[in-house]
Amino acid sequence: MPRFKLTVEYDGTPYVGWQRQDNGHSVQAAIEAAILKLTQEAVVVRGAGRTDSGVHALGQVVHADLSRFWVPYKLRNALNAHLRMAGEKVSIVEAESAPDSFDARFSALRRHYLYRIISRPAPLAIEAKRAWWVSKDLDHEAMHAAAQMLVGHHDFTTFRSAHCQAKSPMRTLDRLDVTRSGELIEIRASAQSFLHNQIRSFAGTLKMAGEGKMTPLDVRLALEARDRAACGPVAPPDGLYFMQVDYPADDASVGVDAEELLEDVGHQE
Repeated sequence: MPRFKLTVEYDGTPYVGWQRQDNGHSVQAAIEAAILKLTQEAVVVRGAGRTDSGVHALGQVVHADLSRFWVPYKLRNALNAHLRMAGEKVSIVEAESAPDSFDARFSALRRHYLYRIISRPAPLAIEAKRAWWVSKDLDHEAMHAAAQMLVGHHDFTTFRSAHCQAKSPMRTLDRLDVTRSGELIEIRASAQSFLHNQIRSFAGTLKMAGEGKMTPLDVRLALEARDRAACGPVAPPDGLYFMQVDYPADDASVGVDAEELLEDVGHQE
C-alpha cells in the first residue's frame, strides 16, 4: 500500500487534542474523516507527536497508507477541500510519497516547539488563544539565563505532568532559548522527544524567572529536586505550537522553520 507523509497545520482551539478521543473532536479524527470522504477507506493516520487541547501546529507530520497511489499535490488539494467543507481548522500543507520504512513518530530525529508570550498591560484581542497574555513586564534575558539550566540530559520529573505515561523521566533537551521582539517573547525548544506538559511547565517556570521570582540557580534546584511541587505554574496551551519535525536525510526534514521516544505510549507535549 502506498505510504504518504503529510505536513499538517492546525488551530488547536476547537479540538480535544491531536489524538482521537471519546470526549470530543480531535485533529486526528478530522483528517481520518477527510480521507474517508475522499477514498472511502477507513484509515488510521499516525502522527509524530500528540498535542493537548488548545495546542497549535504549523509542522505536525503524519503518515497514512492508502490503497492506491495519488499524485501528492492532488491528494493534498483533495483532502483540504474535504477539510474545508467540514469546517475543520486543519490544513494539509504538503503531501509527499514516502517509503514503507518511514514512520512519522519512530523515524523522527528531533522535534521543535515554540511557546509565545505577549507581555503587555492590555489584554489580547487579535492574539487571544494564540499566545499567553502576561500583563506584567518580563525580563526575557533573565528567562533565557534560567532556561540554560535545563539544557542537556536530565531527569525532568519536576517538569512533567503527573499523568505522564512515559516510563522514564530522562530526556535530552537540545535547545531552550528565550528571545524578545517588542511585546512578544518566544521560547523555542528542541529535543528528540518531550514529556507530557514539559514545555508548558518550562514556560510557567521561566515566567517566574522573568518576574524576578526565581533565579537561574532556583531553576537548577527545581530541576534537581525531581519534585513536581518545585515547578512553576503550567502555562496555558494557547501559546504552544508544534513547529517542525526533523527526519534522517533519506526522509528529509519537513515543517516550517516542530525519549528518546516515549516508549510505547507515543511522543506528547
